[in-house]
Amino acid sequence: MAAKAPDARQMAADSPPLLAAVERSRKLLHRRALVAAAAGVVPVPGLDWAVDAALLSRLIPQINAEFGLTPAQIDRLAPQQREQVQKAVALVGSALIGKFITRELVLRAAQAVGLRLSAQQAAKYVPLAGQAASAALGYATLRYLGEQHLRDCVRVVQAAGLALPAPPGT
Repeated sequence: MAAKAPDARQMAADSPPLLAAVERSRKLLHRRALVAAAAGVVPVPGLDWAVDAALLSRLIPQINAEFGLTPAQIDRLAPQQREQVQKAVALVGSALIGKFITRELVLRAAQAVGLRLSAQQAAKYVPLAGQAASAALGYATLRYLGEQHLRDCVRVVQAAGLALPAPPGT
C-alpha cells in the first residue's frame, strides 16, 4: 500500500510563518468548498462546473498571494530570488503558481479530477440521495484541488527559500 502524501500543514510544520499561511489558505479553501457543495445540490446541468471554475479562478490567486507567489509579488523579487522561484515552480510542476489565472488554466487543473466531476453531474439526477452525493463530490473536488495547490505552494516556498509576505491586516 502506498504511503499517503503529507498534507500542507505537515509540510509546513517546521516554519510558523509558513504554517500560518497554510492555515489562512485552508480557511479560504473550506469556505469556497462549501459554496461548491451548495452549487452541487442545484439540479441544473453544468451549473456546478461553472461555479467550481469561478471559485477556483478566484481562490488560486488568493492562495498564491498568501505565499507571495502572484505574478506581481514575484516580479518585485530580486532577480536571483525570482530565478529561484521560477526554478522551484518548474521543479514542482505547477501550472497555477506565478501565473495569471485564466479559465483555461482552471479547466486544465479540473481535468485532474474529471471523473469525480462527471459522477457529480450524474448523481444530481437521483432524487435527494443523488443531490447529497453531488454536494459531497463538489466539496471534495474543490477541496482536493485546493489542497494540491497548497502543497505545491509550500514546496515552492521551501525550495526557493522565499520569505513570506506579511499577513493581510498587519
